Amino acid sequence: MSALGLPIFDKAIQDANIWVNDIMDELGWTDKQRAFTLLRATLHVLRDRLQSNESAHFAAQLPTLIRGVYFEGYKPSKPTSHIRHKEEFVAAVQEAFRDDPIVEPFEMVSAALNVIADHISEGEIDDVKASLPKEIRDLWD
Repeated sequence: MSALGLPIFDKAIQDANIWVNDIMDELGWTDKQRAFTLLRATLHVLRDRLQSNESAHFAAQLPTLIRGVYFEGYKPSKPTSHIRHKEEFVAAVQEAFRDDPIVEPFEMVSAALNVIADHISEGEIDDVKASLPKEIRDLWD
């Protein structure tokens, strides 16, 4: 029997844990909540920078629970963010860490983006990158 009684829920939790654990491994962190906060904030800033159509294509490849996190608070009628520079992108992610500042913000955001890229098809990541200004693309290794 599955832990929650529904295998699809167990799989969603397992998939989300893989993403969070990958961020922890990438950064050498032991705090799962902090890694989740980084993932969530990075996904939200990325989502708000993408056009609705590209955002939907990207989201379609996210695991169920991560997709829910991605769309949390999303307002498709809101204009796309005009973030053009990597400093602005990183600063927007850092907003989630107001009470617990991140020490190496560029490294941490880059790590989160790389973990995301590891779990999404190369073609979709290429499409996402192509829709972003070069400075933001440079946050990916």
